[in-house]
Amino acid sequence: MIVDDEPINIKVVRKYLASAGYTGFAMSSDSTEVMGMINREDPDVLLLDVVMPKVGGLEILQMLLADERFAQLPVVIFTAAGEIRAQALQLGATDFLTKPINPTELVPRVRNALVVKAYQDHLKNYAAELEREVQKRTAELEESRMEVIHCLARAAEYRDNETGHHIIRVGRYVELIAQELGFDEWTVRLLKQAAPLHDVGKIGIPDSVLLNPGKLEPEEFAIIQKHCGFGKKIFGPMSTGDLSAYTSHTSLGGEIIGNCRAPVLELAAKIATTHHEKWDGTGYPLRLAGEDIPIEGRITAVADVFDALSSQRPYKAAFPLKKCFEIMVQERGKHFDPTVLDAFFARRDEIVKIQIEYADID
Repeated sequence: MIVDDEPINIKVVRKYLASAGYTGFAMSSDSTEVMGMINREDPDVLLLDVVMPKVGGLEILQMLLADERFAQLPVVIFTAAGEIRAQALQLGATDFLTKPINPTELVPRVRNALVVKAYQDHLKNYAAELEREVQKRTAELEESRMEVIHCLARAAEYRDNETGHHIIRVGRYVELIAQELGFDEWTVRLLKQAAPLHDVGKIGIPDSVLLNPGKLEPEEFAIIQKHCGFGKKIFGPMSTGDLSAYTSHTSLGGEIIGNCRAPVLELAAKIATTHHEKWDGTGYPLRLAGEDIPIEGRITAVADVFDALSSQRPYKAAFPLKKCFEIMVQERGKHFDPTVLDAFFARRDEIVKIQIEYADID
């Protein structure tokens, strides 16, 4: 792009550059329209006169410097004054040409400016491509992580014949409750991912107890309660000895596993441990009460109990929706945190939609 208030100067510069093989010119002798033209044309190099009426070259340099899109645009200044050169340098000018323009200087200076611009464009494009690749890999890792989470959660469900959409529904219910309680988007997503793992500790319960369709004996119920602790252990870090044995074949494997403390697994461990605690302190395994129960456990308790009531289990038929909600209300302040339960009922319509969408139909 060539800017000079004397049209004859523009013609001369263009002729020199065209004879050297350059094409794609934008030209203006009206300095007031320069910024608009730069926005439209997005030039690779700007050849700019300094002394012009209305808007001078230094003012244009200041405007370019203030705009992130053009702060790196190479600018070759037409000037003869040393003082102006110093000011132009401070404002980001790339190079200078003395009037009258000498073609033996013009062409190599433009060429050098374009080399700089090409390198800057390469870096910009490379950074953008790198960012796209990082986003792609991050999405792939997220997808893989979710597949592992759902496989692990599903493994626990298969242990007691709950092979329907229980884990999906609980995750979605937890998501709605957390949103209603005002959790930030990142935490809501983490809760939605971790909640389906709440019963993963069932993997450690014997079939004779877990698959018993009748009423459990006290000693059998005591065994069932252990699934909370098993869940915590599953997500806990390996002992030094176990880690060493597991990763002895590769130091890199040891480094990866030893440092792996994904937030979603830490949250899943907390939920697995506390989702059977009750607001009044009569739950298990720790007999926590009130706000001593982590909020993640209190939220999952509401979601899990509602799904248990509204779904068929080996030991019971699904209750009608009205009865489910009545039981939930009766447990307000006893089993459930009143605030969490209120958030659950505030999203009642959406809860019902999820129940219908992911209904277990034979």
